[in-house]
Amino acid sequence: MQSTFSGIELGKRSLLAQNRGLQTIGHNLSNASVDGYSRQRVELQPTDPLYRPQLNRAETPGQIGQGVDIARVERIKDMLLEGRIVSQASGEGYWEAHDKYVLMLEQVYNEPADISVRNLMDHFWDSWQELSLFPEQLAARQSVLTRGTTLIEGIQLRYQELEQIRTMLNDEVKIAVAEINQLTTGIAALNEEIIKVQAAGDNPNDWLDRRDLLVERLSGYINITINTSDPDEFNVHSGGYQLVQGAVAHRFDTVDDRENEGFAKVVWGEGGETTQFSDGKLAALLELRDWDVRGQIQGLDNMAVNFVDLVNEIHRDGYGLNGESGRDFFVEYPFVNNVLGNYDRNGDGEFESSYIYRITGANVLDPQQQIGLSGTMTFSAPRGLVTVNYRPTDTVGDIINRINYSSSEVVARLDNSGRLTLKATPAETASDPDFVIRYAADSGQFLIGYAGLLENSGPEGAYAWSQADAVSALRADGTDFAVAPLAHPSGWIGVNPELMRQPAAVAASNGTAGRPGEPGDGSAALAIASIRNTPVMVGQIYSFDDYFADTIADVALKGEESRIALGTQQAIMKDLRDTRASISGVNIDEEIAQMIKFQHGYSAAARFITTVDQMLDTIINRMGV
Repeated sequence: MQSTFSGIELGKRSLLAQNRGLQTIGHNLSNASVDGYSRQRVELQPTDPLYRPQLNRAETPGQIGQGVDIARVERIKDMLLEGRIVSQASGEGYWEAHDKYVLMLEQVYNEPADISVRNLMDHFWDSWQELSLFPEQLAARQSVLTRGTTLIEGIQLRYQELEQIRTMLNDEVKIAVAEINQLTTGIAALNEEIIKVQAAGDNPNDWLDRRDLLVERLSGYINITINTSDPDEFNVHSGGYQLVQGAVAHRFDTVDDRENEGFAKVVWGEGGETTQFSDGKLAALLELRDWDVRGQIQGLDNMAVNFVDLVNEIHRDGYGLNGESGRDFFVEYPFVNNVLGNYDRNGDGEFESSYIYRITGANVLDPQQQIGLSGTMTFSAPRGLVTVNYRPTDTVGDIINRINYSSSEVVARLDNSGRLTLKATPAETASDPDFVIRYAADSGQFLIGYAGLLENSGPEGAYAWSQADAVSALRADGTDFAVAPLAHPSGWIGVNPELMRQPAAVAASNGTAGRPGEPGDGSAALAIASIRNTPVMVGQIYSFDDYFADTIADVALKGEESRIALGTQQAIMKDLRDTRASISGVNIDEEIAQMIKFQHGYSAAARFITTVDQMLDTIINRMGV
């Protein structure tokens, strides 16, 4: 049976419901500018009426309403849209980091024309051209030394700028890992609190918003996937590993990688496995550091080491005003002190590798001559070995071109004397050293008896760097080799200080029969000047002019790609975030309209209670005798 005082209870429920609605509106307005906040709505429902269908129900027509109840306070959120944003945020983070550092690379190469490395090298070649015209002048030699020094300083400055960018990237990798760990720890802590609140039957809306915000920020750093198949355990995965499992967060660590010049390697804290990321800011930082910027440094190193080697090759055989010969114009430092290139790579105290940069054959070859031989040469490549076939009708020039465009880790050319020279190129992977010939073999006789590089044919006569004394596989008489240069030669090379003290020793003539050339002979200087447009094979690049053009084009294309991709990702994310804001964002006008609705509801409930109170007063105080 319905109580006489049930109206008071009905009005009280209404007051509480309208008051909760007003409080929720106030909460929305207070958090209107808070990042990640989703507006909330009070969901009201009628209180269970009297009477339920049962045997002892009162004989009254219909059910008697008991007012209103608060069903829940719900946050307005489209979880499918949220998943889309999380999946796209890693792409935005990747291209933002990529664009930032590619712009720095562009600034390195955007040098004023008069001090650019390209212009300094042109002045250097011009000075040798001038010396070839005036080989008896000391002033021309002084100009060569001065412009050589200026060029080396320009190369070293570019190396330092590139290395500084790479160091900045390494520092950002460490910072990103620390922030990722902080985010995953925060997500795990929120998971623990959310489960407790949900177990009590409440909706932890604010904590859910906070968790969604942390997840979105995390997805900007690395590519992640969310798994909510278990309602009691919120899981985050990345790269096939579980990053967050409910209230447990798995950390990343950074360790110095000995095989990558000591730069930080990102590993899983539990187990130490190296991480693999396909997207996000961290993936971009690692890719830029270990591929893009490293590739630019390798290109500069390759240009520098070939430049020095080619100039020294000619200068060493030339004669100065003082009649001296055999001096290098540039000095560089070897990677190992062992004259055979033997190196203890794994640090166990014993030599097990050979670091050789250049091998020159004993025989003088004619690039136009047909070889009359057939066979297959095998060279190391970034991923295994590559083969280069040759036929009897091939010329020496044909075979050299075939080697150079075989994607192997060596390039070939005929030196100043016409002897076949094999040179190592920079390594593709950071774990391998640059400028080291790793493997060379020939099933026939081209590299053996014809060019005079190897002693024997077949696999048993192969040159292999993975053993000490690998030079024993080279031909004993007349074959020349050079030990690999110190890492990053572009940062260490310099003009020979002996020449700086004695400019007259700068070679200008080639001489004959081991004697200096006649007065006015500038053949050596002219040969050095002609390197400018000679096919010297700077790695896979044909000439020095091609190197500069290729480098600028490569950086420019990377910059264009970054800007286009970043603009596309930002447009996608803007559309997604605008859609989310239209659904979950706080609209001030809408909230005020809701406030007025609840305000009127509260006033009506209060008026209803006053009316019921007056009715009860009549019953209690005015009825009876």
